This record gives sequence, C-alpha cells and structure tokens, in this order.
Amino acid sequence: MEMNASYTSFVAIGDSFTEGMSDLLPDGSYRGWADLLAARLAAREPGFRYANLAVRGKLIGQIAEDQVPVAAAMGADVVTLVGGLNDALRPKVDMGRVRDHLESAVELLAPSCKRLVLMRSPGRNGPVMERFRPRMEELFATIEELAARHGAVVVDLYGAPVLADPRMWDVDRLHLTAEGHRRVAEAVWQALGLPAEVDWRTELPAAAPPGWTVRRAQDLSFARQHLLPWIGRRLTGRSSGDGRPAKRPELLPYGDSPLS
Repeated sequence: MEMNASYTSFVAIGDSFTEGMSDLLPDGSYRGWADLLAARLAAREPGFRYANLAVRGKLIGQIAEDQVPVAAAMGADVVTLVGGLNDALRPKVDMGRVRDHLESAVELLAPSCKRLVLMRSPGRNGPVMERFRPRMEELFATIEELAARHGAVVVDLYGAPVLADPRMWDVDRLHLTAEGHRRVAEAVWQALGLPAEVDWRTELPAAAPPGWTVRRAQDLSFARQHLLPWIGRRLTGRSSGDGRPAKRPELLPYGDSPLS
C-alpha cells in the first residue's frame, strides 16, 4: 500500500459500531471512530468530504440493500464496511445468507472507491463472546476471503487483546467506550498507510478485578437496562434503528458537518 497516501473523501457504512455508540458527546449525540477518522483526514486535505450512512441495529442484508448502493454511487476515495455481527449475535441466523450479502456488497463497493476497508470486529471477553465465537470467526473468515479476492484492506480488531478487555466496553457490553473508538480510528488510519501516532494495540495497565458484590450489581444493572430491552426487541421483531435516518447521509465537505 502507498504510504502517507492522500484521501479526499470518506464514506462509512454499517451499524451502531460505525454510528459511534457509545462515544457520547455532551449534546447527547454520538461521535465514534468514523467521525474521529474523518476529522483527522480532513485536517490533511482541504475540501475533504465525509458521509456516514450507518444506522444502529441494522443487519447485513439491510446494509447491503439500503447503504451499499448509495455509498458506491458517491465514488469516495475511502469506504469502510462493517456489518454482519448483528446477524451473528441473533439466536438464529443463516450464515450462508450473511456471506451472500457481504459478497454482493463488496463486489459493488470495491470498484467504486480507491480503498475499501473491512474489519474483523472486536468482541468483549465474557460468556457472550464464547457462545458466539464460532459464528464470529466464520464471519471473519468470509471477510478475509472477500478482501483477498477484491483487494480490500482488513483491519484486525478481533485479534487485538486490548479491545477484548471489558474496560474498553460501555456498560451495555455491546459498544466500545470513547477510548475504544479512539483506538479503532488509529487502527484504520494506519491501515490506510498513514503515519502512526500511537500504538493502538497497547494494553491497559493491570488492575484488580472488581469483587463479587460489585460484579453482581453490574450484572443486575446490565440486565435491567440493556439485556431485557434487547430481548424485547428481538421477540417483537423491532430494532433500535427502526425509522432512524443515516447519521450523515450526504457526502459533504467536513466543515459543513456539525461534528467538525
């Protein structure tokens, strides 16, 4: 890959991970790794343009149908596609259909941009991770294969122990903290051939785990505030992203964004 490359535009597509949950700003909106990356790219390139089509809760079929054609038509220098993990975490999933949707998405996006970026998504250490690890690794094998076939870049977040550390995850146990998003932005930045600012893989300092009482209180809070609502949406066929528009639907100069 060209080192210290120049990029004039960036389109991010996906689900809550790319929307930026749970990197919360004071006004109640979310920032996230894609916004952080866009800000850094814009600082290097006058007139830099950015779009973020991501919507929380979306499955890969919805991303492929609703976001991918729009992103391909924008003709951006950089496109990031992260999706499929919401499918893999469902109680029932057809991984063959997940693969088909990813394949169609990559086939449309790869010729439309200068650099297509895919990811092996991070996962928080714990029982949920262990239960769904085989599906996740099947998903990531598909991503590696498609990237090799179409010349895309794969950012391996799954292989970085620091991003599996529970301290990198919000209380909902599904989304990274602000520090996690910062590290993802740095990982993508380096994957694009740009000079490293920090070692994003550096692990957190060792710390004594919380005691049994604290862990149980955290578990109860998590179940009440996050797990039960999530189960309710699954049982009723609803999604947290239903009716929600894309975060930044047009490819506009970064300075036109309220994020900048």
